[in-house]
Amino acid sequence: MTFDWVGHRRIFYLISAVLVVGSLLLLATRGLNAGIDFTEGTLLERAFGRMVSETEVREALADPALAGADLGTPQIQHLDGGRSLLIRVRALGPETIATIDRVLEERLGSVQVLRTEVVHPVVGKELLGKALIALGLAAVGILIYVSLRFEPSFGLMAILTQLHDVIIAMGAVAFLGWEVNTSFIAALLTVVGYSINDTIVVYDRIREVRAREPKLSPAELANLGIQQSLRRSINTSVTTLVAVAALLILGGETLKVFAMTLLVGIVVGTYSSLCVASPLWVSWTQWLSGRSGRARQARAS
Repeated sequence: MTFDWVGHRRIFYLISAVLVVGSLLLLATRGLNAGIDFTEGTLLERAFGRMVSETEVREALADPALAGADLGTPQIQHLDGGRSLLIRVRALGPETIATIDRVLEERLGSVQVLRTEVVHPVVGKELLGKALIALGLAAVGILIYVSLRFEPSFGLMAILTQLHDVIIAMGAVAFLGWEVNTSFIAALLTVVGYSINDTIVVYDRIREVRAREPKLSPAELANLGIQQSLRRSINTSVTTLVAVAALLILGGETLKVFAMTLLVGIVVGTYSSLCVASPLWVSWTQWLSGRSGRARQARAS
């Protein structure tokens, strides 16, 4: 027995509306906790005489000598096989930077200063602007591709679905209050790509069914298309989620926002591809059909 996905679309719309409105409220009230990539901060590249772990560096930066310094959430990236590190923190003065170097040397051994740079707010705004342009170009590209391969109505519904996924993923990170940087934008773009791939698979099944059974209604086409792609979507999502969950658990502090955004985005993207994208297309098609019918009746009268 085939589940009536389209028949339950009002429930799906209600769930999506709650999630989207809640996410928008969080973004409007709490906002995203912008990191130094989008604001201002300090980059410290330091080399060590031995291999050091991210945990060791974080413990050193939590030293009582740095208790009064506003370091924010330090981002730590290994370089040169772990013998050197790139540390990103809030904007700091020369005295605080000197204290950091002293603490690192006391706790981790010899430290060599390779680079100290300040990221100014102007650079942060430029990065944010380019990130928004990237998201916009991705949306336009999706609309053009889906419209040409399928039809404009599919393209429009696909864009609405991607917007739905991105807003909810952003709302989840805003709720957690985690600091976001350029890796967060990369995660959002990945979510868009993953979700549109799932949506296109469902739309492709709908197109195939319509070619074989042209007399079926849009609701029947959508139900069959979703049912035929259901197993593939769930299997792909589960295997991807296992990898992303491992990345979230084992990837450390630097990758947690990236991994969490992917985790939420994949779950929501799978849900929207099955429960939102095709029902939206059905509602849109029925609305257009009803409007055309009313127009013909008006001309006839």
